[in-house]
Amino acid sequence: MPQKNMFSNNTLISGYVKSGNLLEARKLFDQTKERNAVTWTIIMGGYARSNQVSQVFQLFDGMRLGGIEPDHITFTTVLSVINDYDRVKQAVQVHGLVVKFGYGSTLVVCNTLVDCYCKCCCLDLARRVFNEMVERDCVTYNALITGCVKDGGSEDAVRLFLEMQCMGLKPSDFTFAAVLSAGVELWDLNLGQQIHCFVVKMNFSWNVFVSNALLDFYSKQDMIMDASKLFNEMPEVDGVSYNVIITGYAWKGQYKASLDLFKELQRTGFDRKQYPFASMLRVAATLPNLQMGKQIHTQAIVTSALSEVQVENSLIDMYAKCGSIEDAKMIFGNGNTVSWTAMISSYVQKGLHEEGLKLFSEMRRDGVSMDQATFACVLRSAGIVASLGFGKQLHAFIIRLGFISNVFAGSALLDFYANCGSIKDAIQTFNEMPDRNVVSWNAMIGAHARNGDGNATMRSFSEMVQSDFQPDSVTFLSILSACSHCGLVKEGLQYFKAMTHTYKVDPRREHYSCMIDLLGRGGWFDELENFMVQMPFEPDEVMWSSVLHSCKIHGNQELAQKSADRLFNMELRDAGPYVMMSNIFAAAGKWDDVGRVKKSMRERGVKKVPAHSWVEIKQKTHVFSSNDKMHPQMDAINRKLKELAKDLEKEGYKPDTSCYLHNVEDNIKVESLMYHSERLAIAYALISTPPGSPMVVMKNLRACADCHAAIKIISKIENREITVRDSSRFHHFRDGLCSCGDYW
Repeated sequence: MPQKNMFSNNTLISGYVKSGNLLEARKLFDQTKERNAVTWTIIMGGYARSNQVSQVFQLFDGMRLGGIEPDHITFTTVLSVINDYDRVKQAVQVHGLVVKFGYGSTLVVCNTLVDCYCKCCCLDLARRVFNEMVERDCVTYNALITGCVKDGGSEDAVRLFLEMQCMGLKPSDFTFAAVLSAGVELWDLNLGQQIHCFVVKMNFSWNVFVSNALLDFYSKQDMIMDASKLFNEMPEVDGVSYNVIITGYAWKGQYKASLDLFKELQRTGFDRKQYPFASMLRVAATLPNLQMGKQIHTQAIVTSALSEVQVENSLIDMYAKCGSIEDAKMIFGNGNTVSWTAMISSYVQKGLHEEGLKLFSEMRRDGVSMDQATFACVLRSAGIVASLGFGKQLHAFIIRLGFISNVFAGSALLDFYANCGSIKDAIQTFNEMPDRNVVSWNAMIGAHARNGDGNATMRSFSEMVQSDFQPDSVTFLSILSACSHCGLVKEGLQYFKAMTHTYKVDPRREHYSCMIDLLGRGGWFDELENFMVQMPFEPDEVMWSSVLHSCKIHGNQELAQKSADRLFNMELRDAGPYVMMSNIFAAAGKWDDVGRVKKSMRERGVKKVPAHSWVEIKQKTHVFSSNDKMHPQMDAINRKLKELAKDLEKEGYKPDTSCYLHNVEDNIKVESLMYHSERLAIAYALISTPPGSPMVVMKNLRACADCHAAIKIISKIENREITVRDSSRFHHFRDGLCSCGDYW
C-alpha cells in the first residue's frame, strides 16, 4: 500500500510541476511521508526549470541526509543548474558523488558533467571528463564543441567536429550551429561553405535553427549577398531569421535593405520581442534619422526591450549621433559599465571630448567597474585633445587595475601616445605588450604612418608578416598613407598590388583615395588620371579634393580647373574644398574666381570652419583661434610674437602670403599670418615652459605653408623640438628642419 501511495503522490507532484504550479507541488511534497529518489528528483526538477538553484541544492542535501541514494536522473538534474564559474566548487563536489555512487561511466551523467564544466568556463575539467568517457555520443561532442567556441578555442571545436565525423556520429542541429560559430571566430569562409554543403547533404536545409546559424555565418563573413540568397531560399523563416539578416545588412551599411526588411518583419506577425532593435537603432544613428530612432524607441518600450543592456546602449548611441545628447543622458541614468562607456563614447563622437573625460572621472569616482572598451574610448578622447598628462595618469590606472596585459587596452594606449606625437612612448608600449594581435600591429604601423616615418612603417609591416600575422584592410590603409606622405610612390604602387594579389585583401574606397593622393603628391598626373578612369566607382569629393591639393602643389592649372568644376557640381557641404579652390585662385591672382567660390559657399550655406590650435601646459589645455585676443596672458604672447618676428627676419624668413584669401595690402597679410592660431599656441608654450623643453601643439585644420616655414626656423632659434599635429599629419620640427622633409 505505501508503495502505491508513493507512486500516486509522485504522479500528482509531477503533474503539478509540469503545469507550472510549483507551490502546490511543494506543498504535496512536504506532506508526503514516504519518498524515494523519484519523489526528490521530480521536485528538484521543478525548481531547476524555474532556475531556483539554491532550492535545488537544499533539496539535494536533504535527500542525502534522509538516506535516499541519488540516481542518474537526480545527478543530471542537479548538474543542469550549475552554469557559472561561481558554482564550480559545487560542480566538483557533485562530480565526486557521481563517482562514489557508481555513475562515473553513465553516458547521460557524463554528458551533463561535460556541459556543466563548459558552462562554468572550466574547459580543462570538461576535457578530462570527455577523455575518460568509455562511451560518447552526439550530445557529448556538442557540449564540448560549444564549450571550446565559448572559451575561444575555435580550432579545437573544428577538430572535434572532424573527429565526430570519423567516429560515424551524426551531427545534430546544435552541432552545426556550434561549429559555424567556430567558423565565424576563425574567419574561415571555406570551412563555413563546406559545412553548408554538409548541411544540404544531410538534409538539414529544412531546419530553421541550422539555416539561421548559416545566415549568421555568412553575414559576419561580410558575404551579405550569400546570406540574402540563403534567406530567400529558406523553406521556413522565423523572427530570428529576420533579426540576423537585418543586422547583417545594417553592419554592411546597406541601410535601405535593413529598413525594407524591418518593415516586412513588422507585417509578418512574429513576436516583437525578437525584433532587432539594437541593429535598427544603429541604422537610425548612422543615417542619422532622429524620428526613425524615436519610433524604434517607442516600439522597444512597448515590448519591454529597454531592459536589454544592448538596446539601452544603442539608444544612447543613437540619440548622441542624432545630436540629442539630452535624450541620451535621460536614458543613461546611473547605468552599468557598458552604459557608462556608451555615454562617454557619445560625447567623443560629438567631439565633446572634455565632457567625455569629465564623465569618465565621475565613473571612476562612483566606483563603477571598467573594461577594455571604457579605456579604449577614454584614451581615444584623450588622444584627440592631446592630453598627454591625463593619458599617462590613465596608463598608471590601467596598470593598477591589471589591464595592461590586455591586448586591446595595450593597443589603445599605443594609439593614444601616437596621437599625442609621443612616438617613443608608443614604441615602448608596443615592445612591452606580452601578447600582440592584428589590432596591436595595426596600431604600431599606424603610429609610424601618422608621424610620417615611411621607413619605420614599412619595417613594422615586414615584422608583422614575419610574425605570421595576416595584414588586413586597416594595415594597408596605414602603409599606403605613409607612402603618400613620404613620397614613396613606387613603393606605394607595389603595396597596392600586393594587397590584392598576395594578401587577397579587396581595396575599399579609402585605399583608392590613398592611391590618388600618392600619385598626385608625387606629380604622376598621367598615371593618376588613368588610375581614376579604371576605378570600379566614380571619384567622390574626397578624391577630387585630393587631386585639387596635388594640383596646388605642382601648379597643374588645367587639372585643377577640372577638379574644381567637378567639386562645384557636387554641391559640397564641407568648406575644405572651397577653401582650397580659393587658395589656388588667390595664388594665381584670380580674385574674381575667389569671389565666385565665396558666393557659392554663401548660396549653399557652407561656412568655413574656424582654425583652432591648442597646447597642454601643466595638464591644462589652452585653446587659441586666429587673431585671438582673449587669453589672459595675451600681452606676454604679443611680446613673444614680435620678438620672434625680428629673429625670423634675421634668419632670412620671408612671409608666404599666397594662401591669404583677401585682396589687401601685403603688410596687412604679413601681420595676419603672425597671429595664426598655431603661432599663438607656440608663443604661449615658449613663455610657459622651461627653455629647451619639447612642446606639442594641435590644430584642427591643415597648417599653412607660411606657418610651416616659420616654425622650422623657430625650432632652430629657440633650440626646441616642436611637434605640430594638423588635420593632415604630425610635423616634428627640430634644428630648422621638419620630419616631413617639406613633402606634405
